Amino acid sequence: MLVLLAFIIIFHITSAALLFIATIDNAWWVGEEFLVDVWRVCINNTNCTELSDSVKEFSTVQAVQATMILSTILCCIAFLIFVLQLFRLKQGERFVLTSIIQLMSCLCVMIAASIYTDRRKDIHDGNPELYALTSDGSYGYSFILAWVAFAFTFISGLMYLILRKRK
Repeated sequence: MLVLLAFIIIFHITSAALLFIATIDNAWWVGEEFLVDVWRVCINNTNCTELSDSVKEFSTVQAVQATMILSTILCCIAFLIFVLQLFRLKQGERFVLTSIIQLMSCLCVMIAASIYTDRRKDIHDGNPELYALTSDGSYGYSFILAWVAFAFTFISGLMYLILRKRK
């Protein structure tokens, strides 16, 4: 049982780390000469421009930012609630509250990655002054980590739903 508990804790911490990296790092759309994320556009890794409300489709960018931040916060809250439930739940009860919060985190990261997948071209085409050199890029590792974090938080949420407290 102790090994299972350690696995669940490590899995949850890994999920949170993936969410932090995907949210913070500058590699959602990459090319040889540029890096783009939901916070800024960097050309030659030195000339960085922060995304602001002057950007067309900025509300879309803000939706991705907000849902990624919310996903990360919910994942951390779920971990804290799991630790509290370890000491508070009676034997045989399920970690339902932790599961619900973790699945909400899963939903948020899915929404953020889906919005970015669908609207990336519109954001780039609507702002040629910022994204002129980014047409020949591809999805970067932060974007991929967001989808991996989706899978991890989903599996983690299901594990908490199935898991019962033992001695």
